Amino acid sequence: MSITFQTRLDRRFSALKAEGRGGLVTFLTAGDPDGDTAFEILKGLPAAGADVIELGMPFSDPMADGPAIQASSGRALKSGMTLTKTLAQVQKFRQLDDDTPIVLMGYFNPIYHYGVDRFVSDAKAAGVDGLIVVDLPPEEARELCLPALDGEINFIFLTAPTTDNQRLPTVLEHASGFVYYVSITGVTGAASARVDDVQSAVDRIRRHTRLPIAVGFGITTADAARDVANVADAAVVGSALIKIISDHLDVNGKALPTLVGKVLEFVQQLGDGVRQSKR
Repeated sequence: MSITFQTRLDRRFSALKAEGRGGLVTFLTAGDPDGDTAFEILKGLPAAGADVIELGMPFSDPMADGPAIQASSGRALKSGMTLTKTLAQVQKFRQLDDDTPIVLMGYFNPIYHYGVDRFVSDAKAAGVDGLIVVDLPPEEARELCLPALDGEINFIFLTAPTTDNQRLPTVLEHASGFVYYVSITGVTGAASARVDDVQSAVDRIRRHTRLPIAVGFGITTADAARDVANVADAAVVGSALIKIISDHLDVNGKALPTLVGKVLEFVQQLGDGVRQSKR
């Protein structure tokens, strides 16, 4: 499918290519541990070093995620976060930053109940650039992928070590923005893959697409982010950030005064790491 529009994702990955380095994609769950704290983190991410922001849409049954992100979704829902409020946080962020790409990541159920056409329209108006919906395979593109593309929102598909060469063209047919390579089989937060294996997988995917390739799952250190950014177009870090949030909650689950600073400090370390990568 030919994509005729350009988003902040396209511009950001073009800029990274011009700089000759890989990028940093950070994942956080909207509203974790509460709306105000989550927004303080969100607005601080670009200055700390995030090139692209993935914002999780809280859901009660995040089946593809490990314990850390499942818990973050639970905290966000308990704090009152909804899909409407998630879009409002993006819109509020856009008043401060009109350059950093934001990708919403999550599951189809909340979007279905919100209404697909309404969601696409509201997401575009809020300043969303892309969607990752982990339980919608490419065979279900008519459900959300095609409406999103019609609304000029990128739709990012996941590939994995089990996605063979026969399957890749189907996965990539309607993909845009970038391709998300899940470097291991299993849920988020599991052990990381070997860089040699990531290199081999990225090389194979590149033979099928010109889209940038971001690699995630199991990246927990600045060195690991740098190593992945050396062989891919971006490294994705999520569970390690969520763990910092959970480590800086009091006994009642409320944010400690140190929470925001600790998260952004780690993002800065990750950002410094990927900025050492060379393409």
